[in-house]
Amino acid sequence: MNLKEIQNLIKFVAKSGVTEVKLEMDDIKITIKTEDSEKTIKRQEQVLIHTPQIAPPIVQSVITSEPEIVSQETTAEKDSKYITIKSPIIGTFYRKSSPDKPLFVEVGQTIAEGDVLCVIEAMKLFNEIESEVSGTIIKILVDDSSPVEFDQPLFLVDPS
Repeated sequence: MNLKEIQNLIKFVAKSGVTEVKLEMDDIKITIKTEDSEKTIKRQEQVLIHTPQIAPPIVQSVITSEPEIVSQETTAEKDSKYITIKSPIIGTFYRKSSPDKPLFVEVGQTIAEGDVLCVIEAMKLFNEIESEVSGTIIKILVDDSSPVEFDQPLFLVDPS
């Protein structure tokens, strides 16, 4: 049931003078009450909750995942001093201009402003992505030949 149908139902109930209407469908319950010219509308959607059986290995994986969350936070704090170079377009990320050519950059390499870091193919056009900062490549966040989204982090650069 869409919003327009619900609005039409409310108008119909208001004109008919009925004090309460209940409508139940597969996943929607609607109750419309009119009291002293006030309309109270309640809409409830049933949520199907599937409770999986919990086995000991699942419990162990949940317990071991907690330290990973802490380490991710620690990693995020360490990465905050670095500059993130992000994708300006959607496309396919390539670390070299062709299969027989060398990589544009590698981890640990010092780069300057204007250096080509990678190419992103979009609609059969290869767009060179140039560095806007100088520094050292700390981490390459995307695998070669993988799709990237707009504003997706590609590289971490230490500006110092």
